[in-house]
Amino acid sequence: MTRVLVVDDEPQIVRALVINLKARRYEVDAAADGAAALELAAARHPDVVVLDLGLPDMDGVEVIRGLRGWTRVPILVLSARHSSDEKVEALDAGADDYVTKPFGMDELLARLRAAVRRAEPVAGAGEDEVLVETAGFTVDLAAKKAVRDGRDVRLTPTEWHLLEVLVRNSGRLVSQKQLLQEVWGPSYGTETNYLRVYMAQLRRKLEADPSHPRHFITEPGMGYRFER
Repeated sequence: MTRVLVVDDEPQIVRALVINLKARRYEVDAAADGAAALELAAARHPDVVVLDLGLPDMDGVEVIRGLRGWTRVPILVLSARHSSDEKVEALDAGADDYVTKPFGMDELLARLRAAVRRAEPVAGAGEDEVLVETAGFTVDLAAKKAVRDGRDVRLTPTEWHLLEVLVRNSGRLVSQKQLLQEVWGPSYGTETNYLRVYMAQLRRKLEADPSHPRHFITEPGMGYRFER
């Protein structure tokens, strides 16, 4: 059974989420502030976190960074903040998706399911080439890990999924829309800022010179391509 950690200081939102999630057979824990959220995450090991950014004791971005220090759990941000910069900051800190308040429960649940799916092992990973090597790093599709300079690279589920789609299409242009729909889901197609943030993170973690990438190539206005 999937365990969800809900982090929000608005009791009515927590109550609505708990009722709707439990009705769909999720196990649910709830925290009203960042400190309690970090403690619960360490104790209960949720499968996905639904996190409000406006917490009473610390900014939600700090909670994201705290979680990303030790776990790849999918993080779905829930916030009344509407600006693009704030969304990018949350994504850049390691969030997997962003839902703006007020929100529709059906949309939130769909995005939560998509976040959980991205964290699951890919069926049939061994059917094609599973070990992709470059001069600077290796991607093991079967083991779901990347290695650089002899060390495992810590990737979030969304970073991994994006990397996997690109690597499986090595040498081919993958359009922005295709990437968004394969990684985030069929309802996505215009959120190109997500791609910019996550491609920058992949380059920072895997490229020798992220500002002059050799492997993760941008085709302006079209999409991205992985080159060995």
